[in-house]
Amino acid sequence: MIDVHYWPTPNGWKVTIMLEECGLDYRIRPVDIGGGDQFKPEFLRISPNNRMPAIVDHQPLGGGGPVSLFESGAILEYLADKSGQFLPKSGPERYRVLQWVHWQMANLGPMMGNANHFKNYAKNITGDPAQLEYGTKRFVGEVDRLSGVMDAQLSVNPFLAGGAYSIADIISWPWAMLMDRLIDEDVWEGFPNLKRWVDEVGARPAVDKGFHVGRDLPKQDLTEEEKNARRDLLFNQTNEKVRKAREEAVRAAA
Repeated sequence: MIDVHYWPTPNGWKVTIMLEECGLDYRIRPVDIGGGDQFKPEFLRISPNNRMPAIVDHQPLGGGGPVSLFESGAILEYLADKSGQFLPKSGPERYRVLQWVHWQMANLGPMMGNANHFKNYAKNITGDPAQLEYGTKRFVGEVDRLSGVMDAQLSVNPFLAGGAYSIADIISWPWAMLMDRLIDEDVWEGFPNLKRWVDEVGARPAVDKGFHVGRDLPKQDLTEEEKNARRDLLFNQTNEKVRKAREEAVRAAA
């Protein structure tokens, strides 16, 4: 059994989609990132970067005691090796997949996250549009560029790493399918190959099931003051804010 410390976001969906595709048994351990669960010592022992998703595999690859992992790229690579699916075992084909996995982790995810922050969240924090203009232009423009990278790759390949569906597709789809929310509703007209891939991957039963995991997790009815407090928790973290929880986690694990 694999415990999945999770909240329904693009990074969380990567793991639940992969687990569904692999047919591995798992159970959800909710991490309400708006409520601060990611700072709890018991979670920091698993994910020292205070970010979900993270997993604990109680029947790990190779045997032995439970294995915990954080960072979605590392988790998908581990699950692929454990299940023997969606990642070649060796050779050039393996590295063709892994280069796109690392591309997503370093480019698509962070750039889309930043674009989403400046375009959709930051307007609730500052009332001055001028403060948002540069950040929005910078990161939405980068998302547009990355969409072009994917569209070009998919113009000559059915999937991101070539001819076979892989963890490169699983890790990229939860972000890429949101493209029209960040650029504009007509974005797909400029990226027909990307749109074809988004639709085909999204039609897979395991992708659809993994994408909908956790939609029934309770959502709290918050006051405006509570919403502001949560925004501060999510977007204005400092070392000092998380140091105490981190130190408690380290002591508990010693």
